[in-house]
Amino acid sequence: MKIAIVHDYFIQQGGAEKVAEELHAIFPSSTLVTTVDIHERPGIVTSWLRHLPITEKNHRLFFLLFPLAVEALDLTEYDLIISSSSGYAKGVRTRKDAIHICYCHTPMRWVWRYEAYAERENFGGITRHILPPLLALLKRWDLAASRRPDYYVANSQVVADRIRQFYGRDSVVIPPPIDTTRFRRAATDGDFYLILSRLAPYKRLDLAVEACKRLGRRLVVIGDGPARQQLERIAGPGTEFLGRADDEVVSEYASRCKALIFPGEEDFGMTPLEINAAGRPVIAYRAGGATETVIENKTGVFFDEQEPESLMSAIEDFERRSWECEVIQKHAASFAREVFAASMRGFVESVLSVSAAGEIAQRSTSPLRAPSGAAAAEM
Repeated sequence: MKIAIVHDYFIQQGGAEKVAEELHAIFPSSTLVTTVDIHERPGIVTSWLRHLPITEKNHRLFFLLFPLAVEALDLTEYDLIISSSSGYAKGVRTRKDAIHICYCHTPMRWVWRYEAYAERENFGGITRHILPPLLALLKRWDLAASRRPDYYVANSQVVADRIRQFYGRDSVVIPPPIDTTRFRRAATDGDFYLILSRLAPYKRLDLAVEACKRLGRRLVVIGDGPARQQLERIAGPGTEFLGRADDEVVSEYASRCKALIFPGEEDFGMTPLEINAAGRPVIAYRAGGATETVIENKTGVFFDEQEPESLMSAIEDFERRSWECEVIQKHAASFAREVFAASMRGFVESVLSVSAAGEIAQRSTSPLRAPSGAAAAEM
């Protein structure tokens, strides 16, 4: 059986890209396919978009070309296609007898949740005026493309609900893989809070910077992005910006921080669980995927309003509590790469068994259950 793993694009290195690479590792004989890989790594099949001057900073300008590039990918030789999609990859065209499983990170947020997306990206008046009619075209394409996968896997219940709401499709939930070996528990604790993130406006890192300034707490910010200058302007003397750091530096700060501050709304959010793997807790905004991965008062605390005062109260509440590192690490282990691999293998095997039994006609309306990590591991 020939397998293709199809990802939207390799332009940024985020959680979705980690999932696509992990899927490729789970099925090592598969071919990794995408529209464009700005790093031009060997062995990855790309589309005609590779000939265009696409970069991390300008790729959004080409958004109407990605559907064309995805549909032009030739996948006729593949029997099983697993798409990793928060946008375009689910729209690939396959043979009628091929099986297509979409691992969905979220439905295309810039068309289905446009107002929230425009606000978080700080779009100006001209952009807000021009974009809607263009996005209406993309929305029609996305709805048609949403019918092409035979099965959906969602990365969280939040995303599963969106898939049902926007696409009218059912899905199973298999959380993304967490590298629980990336960070280790340190022998001594530090006196600082940590941000480990791309510095983008929608992540609301300004809340952490402002709250720590008002409380007089030390904050270390690791990462870079378009919001860095604004964050530096509002930061207090106790906030340190390290920019992008190598793994050794990141590991050192992650293993010794008092807690990770996670103030934005994410579809899942892998970083809190990576920090948990080092036995460190999380202070998170109560929304999105964090509500499924943070156990309140055991692996972290929540704040309920995206206002500095709400986060300040959560920090003070956090500091009044004691934390059991072993409990936090055990929680992170339930999301380990091995669990993800076992669940995905089990789900694929279930899909193939349904296909072999001639029951493919049921697959759009009767989704299979994803085996639990332990059950899938026995398969």
